[in-house]
Amino acid sequence: LSRIDRPVGVWLLALPCWIGLAFARIPDGMQWVDLWWALLFGIGSIAMRGAGCTWNDITDKDLDAGVARTAGRPLPSGELSERQAYAWVVAQLVIGFLVWLCLPGFAKLVALAALPLVAAYPYMKRITWWPQAWLGLTFNWGVLVAAATVGNFGFATLILYASLALWTIAYDTIYALEDRNDDALIGIRSTARLFGDKSVTASFGFHLAATTHLSFATYLIGAGRVGAVTALIFLAHGVWQSSRLKASRNTEAISVFKSNVWAGAIVLSGLLWAALL
Repeated sequence: LSRIDRPVGVWLLALPCWIGLAFARIPDGMQWVDLWWALLFGIGSIAMRGAGCTWNDITDKDLDAGVARTAGRPLPSGELSERQAYAWVVAQLVIGFLVWLCLPGFAKLVALAALPLVAAYPYMKRITWWPQAWLGLTFNWGVLVAAATVGNFGFATLILYASLALWTIAYDTIYALEDRNDDALIGIRSTARLFGDKSVTASFGFHLAATTHLSFATYLIGAGRVGAVTALIFLAHGVWQSSRLKASRNTEAISVFKSNVWAGAIVLSGLLWAALL
């Protein structure tokens, strides 16, 4: 239920937290306490990603039964009961709550504001063609929590948040290519269905927009040339993704999607280096 055997989602949830932490420290440098915050964000990402996946499985149980890739999941296959799944959601939320208790006051409020986004996400694919955009707002909320934790929450942080949200639309559009045919049969909406044959081009467009916002954010925070180089390498990764997808005729969509862990690592490494400098 928690997809522990597929940790890509954990990385994609934890990376924005760590990116936000490094970004917020650029003006004044990293502190030893940041190791503690980084550990907490990692634990929280594991727990909340697991809780989110479990909640998603509960709400999508009937839909998952009609998709080849998800029909074998514990709930649609009958391996586990819905009651067991709810109990597991609560257990993971308890871990998330313990992490939440360790955060400063303002960061606690910012973290709580994400709960409606998390709760509503599974329903977005039923009512909008843009569930990837909702995921972008949800999955990257850690940027705001991290900035609030270290007391450097400003306009530049919001631009960085927008950058990573756009990046999420890019990589989740790639992810949705895998299920596009099944989704059409059962009425699930996605940007992969919305853009059709232009999905790869659209994904790169969002990656390019993410790069533009990243460049602006690093300029505002004072990352200098390190920020500019980071944005260029991040863009190069987006070019590579699009080229590989087109060359394989989308058959390597899942592999390319997973490579976005490295795209996030590029951003984290650049911002961390800027903060250390």
